[in-house]
Amino acid sequence: MAAPDNDESVDPAAVRRHRVLFRAIEKRRRPKLRRSDITVTDEAAVKRATKAAALGNAMEWYDFGIYSYLASTIGKVFFPSGNDTAQLLSSFATFAVAFLVRPLGGMVFGPLGDKVGRKRILSLTMIMMAVGTFAIGVVPSHAVIGLWAPALLIFFRLVQGFSTGGEYGGASTFIAEYAPDKRRGFFGSFLELGTLAGYVGASGLVVVLQTLLSDDQMLAWGWRIPFLAAAPLGLIGLYLRLKLDETPAFQKLEGGQVKASEAAEAVETSAAADLGKIFTRYWRPLLLCLALVAAYNITDYMLLSYMPTYLSDELGYETNHGLLILLLVMVLQMCVINQVGRLSDRFGRRPLLMAGMLGFLFLSVPSFLLIRQGGVVLIALGLLLLGLSLVTMLGTMSAALPAIFPTHVRYGSLSVAYNLATSIFGGTTPLVITALISAFDSTLMPAYYSTGAAVIGVIAVLCMKETANKPLAGSPPSVETRAEAAEIVEAQAPRPRF
Repeated sequence: MAAPDNDESVDPAAVRRHRVLFRAIEKRRRPKLRRSDITVTDEAAVKRATKAAALGNAMEWYDFGIYSYLASTIGKVFFPSGNDTAQLLSSFATFAVAFLVRPLGGMVFGPLGDKVGRKRILSLTMIMMAVGTFAIGVVPSHAVIGLWAPALLIFFRLVQGFSTGGEYGGASTFIAEYAPDKRRGFFGSFLELGTLAGYVGASGLVVVLQTLLSDDQMLAWGWRIPFLAAAPLGLIGLYLRLKLDETPAFQKLEGGQVKASEAAEAVETSAAADLGKIFTRYWRPLLLCLALVAAYNITDYMLLSYMPTYLSDELGYETNHGLLILLLVMVLQMCVINQVGRLSDRFGRRPLLMAGMLGFLFLSVPSFLLIRQGGVVLIALGLLLLGLSLVTMLGTMSAALPAIFPTHVRYGSLSVAYNLATSIFGGTTPLVITALISAFDSTLMPAYYSTGAAVIGVIAVLCMKETANKPLAGSPPSVETRAEAAEIVEAQAPRPRF
């Protein structure tokens, strides 16, 4: 068991009386690092790990994106009622159902990832996600099997949600533990590049299908094609993940391929992280992570998932019209997101996250006022303002969140906090906004909702510590070259001056 992280129980007067003794105790608790303790990363391995994690994340958001973009069609196929609003609400309710089991998936897969390793759990979640999405594509419609159709749809959405519970926490942990400390923001940004790639792939495929097929063809069979495409994507992602080694940080934690000396043993060397420990010992970082993710996900789901439906159902634009504009905004985000990651390495996570939160705080209402005016230019400008605010968070969050927790509980804690926040606030965003617009008869409700989320986000960012360019909690430093490792060791014992 590691020593406590603070010395609140130590009497300051005793420290003053026995300085030599307490210096010896402190030296014992925090011994100097040796060269073998410091992880020198292999850039090729880091890139492979980043690619595998990002592809899995891309698939996750591809799956959720196609459901969002086809929400109206899915409502007609599985929930025939004659009322367009009721169909849409039913479809978004089924969308939200998957998020109800995400925390359960996080509570199961997260601690398992801390016990048996990140790689095995990420491979399992990839298989489950692919199976769930493919299965939705083959479920018969309500006209063929009646109530069994929505029942099966909900079941496979639950499979998707449960598997996703272990995906983001594991993928962000995987990249964070592979990347060198000074470039964690850059490599972490590729995870959200995968998010945008998944959305772009989903929206692009939906636009192509809706352009080539008639409404009747889309309703009859065209909507199934994007879901069936999940199978080959899943196989590719699984192949990439199975070829990877376990993360260096987890290997050191378990005393695996790299022997940890006494300095590395200052962290808890048992990966037996359980939920009780997470909720009792790490409730403060859990709350911080939950607040950050809640604010970030409300704005994320509002813009990337709900906006096409808002443009078509609330403002009366053609579905392809809104999707094409959003597609352009997402492509622009993909072009700059890695640079945002670099900036977070240079200036810190907090300034970039604060810029995004303040962007939604002050620009949400003006952006939606522009969007309501209509016209391609004004809609694109409104979405671009929101998109630039979001990309500063997208490019930073995947490096900031894993650093909140120590290595031995990182996967479990992050999975629990992330999925609780996503389930309560993110996945319900389309449903809540649709209901608010119906209740208050105002198309500005999405702007008010994201503004409220941004207030929570600003407070959360003010409460977080800066973690850029620092080792992950509970892990020794991770550097790019042997020279950097030597510098760190040398800095602990500077040469005497004569």
